[in-house]
This record gives sequence, C-alpha cells and structure tokens, in this order.
Amino acid sequence: MINQDFFLALEDLEREKGISSADFLSALEDALVIAYKKHTGEASGVMVKAVPEKKTIKIYSYKNVVEEVVDPDKEISVEEAKEIKKSYKAGDMVSQEIQSKAFGRIAAQTAKQVLMQKLREIERANTVNEFEDKEGELMACTVRRVEDGNVYVEIGGKEIEGILMPKDQVQGEKYEVNQRLNVYVKKVKNTGKQAQIVVSRTSNGLVRRLFENEVPEIKQGLVQIKSIAREPGQRTKIAIYSEDAMIDAVGACVGNKGARVNAIVSELGNEKIDIILWSENPLEFISKALSPAKVLKVVQTGEESAVAVVPDDKLSLAIGRSGQNVRLAVRLTGWKIDVKAQSAAGEFGVTEEENADFDFAE
Repeated sequence: MINQDFFLALEDLEREKGISSADFLSALEDALVIAYKKHTGEASGVMVKAVPEKKTIKIYSYKNVVEEVVDPDKEISVEEAKEIKKSYKAGDMVSQEIQSKAFGRIAAQTAKQVLMQKLREIERANTVNEFEDKEGELMACTVRRVEDGNVYVEIGGKEIEGILMPKDQVQGEKYEVNQRLNVYVKKVKNTGKQAQIVVSRTSNGLVRRLFENEVPEIKQGLVQIKSIAREPGQRTKIAIYSEDAMIDAVGACVGNKGARVNAIVSELGNEKIDIILWSENPLEFISKALSPAKVLKVVQTGEESAVAVVPDDKLSLAIGRSGQNVRLAVRLTGWKIDVKAQSAAGEFGVTEEENADFDFAE
C-alpha cells in the first residue's frame, strides 16, 4: 500500500532527525486505526505490519475468536473463524489484509501526515533541548522577515527561528531582511504545536552580556556589574565595582580610547551609556548615579529616600530631558531621589565648608 519512497523518507528521518522507525510505525498504526474506522464505519482492530527489507507495509483488520460474540466489530465466533481456517479456536486472532484501493490511498495519505507530524515534533523537541539552557544568553541572529510588527530571526547555524516582538524592539531601530543582530534570549516556549524562541533588544540582560563579551575583567569576575538601568535606544546607566583596589573598574569598561564602550554603544544604535562606580555608601552611590551632573550634597530623608543638592546651573542636567537622568538614577540605586537646586535647597542647603570640601562626584 505504501511505496519504497516512503521507506527512503523514513530512513532519512531516522538518520537526520534521530527519530526511530519503531516510534514512527507505532504512531502510524494508531493513525491508521482511526483512518480505517472512519473509512469503513467499523470498530475492528487494525494491525500494521512493516517489512523494511522488502520496503512494504501491510495493513490488516483483525478480530478475536470467541465462543460467544458480544462485540461483532471486534469479535468473531469459533464457527465463523473455522470457515476461514479450520485450525482457528477460541482465543486466536483472525486477521485479514485490507486490499481496498480506496483505503490504500487513505493509508498513504495518513502515513504522510504522520510523518510530517513526527517531523514537527522532533524538530520542536530538538529546538527546546538546544535552547533550554540558552535563556539569558546573548546570541547572534539574522533577520529573515518582518510581519505584523514582529521580526522573525534565524538564530545560530541550525536555522532555528526566533521572534522579536514589538515590546522587545527598540523604538526607532530599523530591522531589515538579512540584517545581522545580537539579541538576548528571553524565553524558550514549548507551546504544544511549536517551540518559540523569544528574543529581545530592550532587555537589561542584553547590555550585561555585551559588557561581559567586551570587557575581559567582567568575564573573569575581577569587575562586577552591580545594577543596570536602561531606557532602550536612549540611555543606559550601569553600576560596576571591583574589590581589587588596583583595578580601575571604570577604565576597564571604557577601554583604551573608549574602544570597549564604543563597541557596545555602536551595537546598541548609539545609545548613550553612563558607567557609574558603585559604592556601598548609598548616598555616595546616588551622587555618582546622577552623573554627568555634579552633586554638592546628598541627604537621607527617609528609608531609601534622599535629596540631592546640585548647583543651580546643573539642575536641568541632573534631572535630564523629561526627567530621564534622575529616573534612571532612581532605578539604578533603588532609592527615591529628589533633586534640588542649591538656591532652593532650604534646610538641605550646602554650608560654606561643605561647598568647599564636600563632593561625592568624581
């Protein structure tokens, strides 16, 4: 009923995709049972017998031989069985090859469908297995198509498809077919019908992985990334620290003539990056986080809340366009920060002594 091309395809499937013939034939048998019942309207059992050496598959309907028939679709009496073959007795199984040409076509069609289904299942399983330990990693990809706002990318060398959804795309960033990108693997989803690799260009994790790739001191653990605050496509603040006083953590991240940080800025579409030296003193950390503005004084006003006093002419710089600079500083430090100009600082004002000596900013 099923020609040699089918067996050749089955051999290719086993060799290339790692799916065994036995598993496939088991699935095929289940599918043919359903197909046969739909075709004949009977509930008889169906048995699939494959002979790979001869490149043949034969399909049989069968009934159990019983003394008294209760279910005619599945059982046959001893008397009726003996009419087929005299040696039949109760407990035997009578099988007859299905020769219908119409069902032969159905069987071939069913085999093709099962083959394709098994192929999809194995590809999905392989995708999940390959990428389940890749979540949180940086991977190179190629844009293959853009549809309905989603960007579909090919990841790695095995043509695995990933999806860059609108919420994971940087506003203003253009994506074109065959464009090469670095993406952050957010999630590997096994949806039941297909595996889906969700990737991102907006995640803080993308910045973290880019710095790890560009700065050997970070990959080696000599410099630590303490926190990241980001508004994708616009500005990022990253707090770094080294326990070794001999290591210039900021210099390591900037690189010779800015080479390291410039490579990351370029990858992020010229997104501005402020590299902040982390401090265990939260008030000093706040002062640094408001860079590039100079901070005169930081006063704690409550639990994880503070006022930062800046020179009058640096107020707009400290706050940033649409409040971006202070907003990122808040996310970076985890503290609520109120920025005040020196002339309006009131009780938080800077004394002459402090004005001369106090300066957290570098």
